[in-house]
Order: sequence, then C-alpha cells, then structure tokens
Amino acid sequence: MNQKIKTVSILGCGWFGLALAKKLVSLNYTVKGSTTSKEKLAILQAENIQPYLVNFTAENIEADPAFFEADALFICIPPKRNSTELHDYPQKIKSILEAAKDKSKQVVLISSTSVYADENKTVNENSETNPDTDSGKMVLSAEQLFKALYPENCTVIRFAGLVGPDRNPGRFFAGKSNVPNGLAPVNLIHQTDAVGIAVKILEKQAFGRTYNACAPDHPAKMDFYTHAAKSTGLAEPNFIAEQKDWKIVESLNVPEFLGYEFEVGI
Repeated sequence: MNQKIKTVSILGCGWFGLALAKKLVSLNYTVKGSTTSKEKLAILQAENIQPYLVNFTAENIEADPAFFEADALFICIPPKRNSTELHDYPQKIKSILEAAKDKSKQVVLISSTSVYADENKTVNENSETNPDTDSGKMVLSAEQLFKALYPENCTVIRFAGLVGPDRNPGRFFAGKSNVPNGLAPVNLIHQTDAVGIAVKILEKQAFGRTYNACAPDHPAKMDFYTHAAKSTGLAEPNFIAEQKDWKIVESLNVPEFLGYEFEVGI
C-alpha cells in the first residue's frame, strides 16, 4: 500500500480550487494553495491554507519551489478566454509540470469534457477525443503533454459544466428567446461532487487514470435552464424544441475505481 497522502498543493485557488482546499483542510490534510494575486494571500491564510504567490507564463514560472513539494499536486487553471493566452495554455501547463517534476509525488490535471465533440452520441473515458472548440483543443493538447511527461502516472479529471455557489445556471439564458437546441441533453456537475470526486481520488490513491466527472442525469437543456431561471426568480427563457448537436458524457471510471455516489442531482 502506498504511503498516506498528507500534503496537497493546489495550483489555482479559484472557484473550484479554493472549495477543494477548504474541504481538504477540514479533513486534516496539510494544504498549500497558490494565487497570482497578493491580495488573496490573506484569504488563503485565513482558511488555514499555506499561501503561495505563483505567477507563470508560457516561458517562465515564478514560484517558491517549496510549493511543489507535496504528496499530490492539483493543477486547477482553466485556459483563458482571450486568444493569445488560450494558445499559450499547453506551454503553460508544460512549464508547471517541469517545475513539479521530482517534487510532487502525484499530479492531477483538471481538464474538461470539451475534449469530446458534440457528435450526437454517448461518450466515456474510452471514447475518442475530437474537440470541436478552440478551448477543447488546447485542453486536449495540455493532457497530451502531461501524458508525455508522466506516461505511467497521469491522472486527469475531465469536468463537465460546473454549477454551484455563485454560479447560478438560471442566469445563463434568463429572458432569452428562440434559444436553439432546446432538446439537447445537458452535461453538468455540482461543485460539491466535483470536490467529492477529487477527494475520493486522494483517499483511494486512485491515480493514473482519466475520470469523466459529470452528473449521471442529463435533462433537456430547455427543461433544466427554464427550471433554474424560474426557481431563482429570473425571467424564463424560451427554447426551440429541437435536438441538433449534442453529447451525453458518462463515466466508467468514477463508479468502477472510486465507488463515488453523487450527492447533488442536476
């Protein structure tokens, strides 16, 4: 049996990373958290997270090497929206992986189900990846770099759309008319389950695999978003009842290797 995981570093304490860090602190892990903002260091410290200022570009990484000394490192930085930074994303991940090599015993890359195209079918971890968006292509390139550097021990969590505190899905289409593709199934995961899956990987030391992290229920887009708007007092959207481009993301590895049971329905 491997040694117990005690120290976890979280690169990128944003919406997901901070929630994961807080949960791990509550479970008595030693947690190191990074931010690019000096103002946020005090916020991390107040949560009993060891704070580190880490800045990285495609060419350079500025960080205290001690940040990377951990039993497990989570890389929780999504690609930026603007095109220059988006295309730098794989190189940024490569710089981080090189900084972590020989310091972080296990590395977990947070990725996205955007690596699967909307090809009107169900996909799982064994399915071919064929991204049809720029961000999906960059995320897949980052995964491939990771696999090249850690061929035997590459752990990837592909999150579906994230919802939860401060991410009210009712706002996405509130008051809009003739929203296309209303019958397409949604692929989402609540923050509680996103954190739960990450914690379960640590507890079971179930490293070296790719996990699709997506809730098992897939209501139609029109049903889900209309209900979400209505339940939070927002103007209901109007959808076109059609099913054009879609996919259903399922996970074989989450139930098989983690035995994780989802807590929040979609």
